[in-house]
Amino acid sequence: MKNTIVPGLAGVVADRTTISTVGKTGLGLSYRGYSIEDLTREADFEEVAYLLLYGELPVKSELDAFRKRLTPLRSLPARLRNILEQVPAEAHPMDVLRTGCSALGTMEPETSAAEQLQCVERLLATLPGMLLYWHHYHTSGKRIDTVSDEERLACHFLNLLHGKSPSKEACNAVNVSFIIYAEHEFNASTFSARVTTSTRTDYHSAITAAIGTLKGPLHGGANEEAMKLIDRFQTPDEAEKEILRMLDRKERIMGFGHRVYKKQPDPRSDIIKDWSRRIAEDTGHELLYRVSERIEEVVLREKGLFANVDFYSASLYHMCGIPTAMFTPLFVFARAAGWSAHIMEQRATGRLIRPSAEYIGPEPRKFVPIEKR
Repeated sequence: MKNTIVPGLAGVVADRTTISTVGKTGLGLSYRGYSIEDLTREADFEEVAYLLLYGELPVKSELDAFRKRLTPLRSLPARLRNILEQVPAEAHPMDVLRTGCSALGTMEPETSAAEQLQCVERLLATLPGMLLYWHHYHTSGKRIDTVSDEERLACHFLNLLHGKSPSKEACNAVNVSFIIYAEHEFNASTFSARVTTSTRTDYHSAITAAIGTLKGPLHGGANEEAMKLIDRFQTPDEAEKEILRMLDRKERIMGFGHRVYKKQPDPRSDIIKDWSRRIAEDTGHELLYRVSERIEEVVLREKGLFANVDFYSASLYHMCGIPTAMFTPLFVFARAAGWSAHIMEQRATGRLIRPSAEYIGPEPRKFVPIEKR
């Protein structure tokens, strides 16, 4: 019987997981049984990270202890700061995080699986500092302190970026974005982390592989491309005319469509859209929001494609004063929790991931010595 070839492995069930459900009828998007709607409405990102890593939502004492552990872990080793200063100013921020994660793995290596949660918590705490230490050093020459008094990761990031405590609305909005980006089953970067982990390599190697995978514009980089598109237009009417021309030219509109959500909206999109609207009203960016909304209407009407989570997260981050090149790194800050949960789950199975391929190359050929070719 001939094997069935599935390009891109679309719909192929590669393994079992207890971590999340994606696109399942009656279940929607859920993390360890909790719906994304409930989590974004009721929880902080730290609670969700704890849920993904430890399997249950924390009680208050556990959450307090988790936050208390993370706060001092935000400090960067001196050798890591030196490396970040050597990374070129023109480097992409995703390359900065990939380099920072790999370097941290050499300075604070995971010597056994028993240390995995310590490595996870250390990385969750340091990722924002890695990016913003590099950013401030190369934009203003400042060597910033990467430890802040902000308990929530979203507020900590905004504090380091802007040098002051963020507004409550901005902090809440970024917190929600971290929750919806934290986990999404066997997406490309998570699967990359699991494949890497299946070889029994170390934690930092698996996360480095995942960061490299997420950098691609067909995965995490889509929100950057969506913002570049939105930022081109001054009015909703101008946006509609150009989007129609782009569709006629069969150009790809970034931030629309999803491998899983083909016949249904991305459940994360409406959540982040609502926060984008709220931040627009709070910051006076209503026009930017209306442009985004018009683009969404045109693409849905003309192509039947729903906006995915990246589309409205782009305008949300922009309105919070976050540079476009940092959009995908924020994805990393959140998804590191999901990646880590999958790394631990993959380690528990212990099976090497090694699929097969159907060969379609040349038939057997006789080797010809170089002097006779």
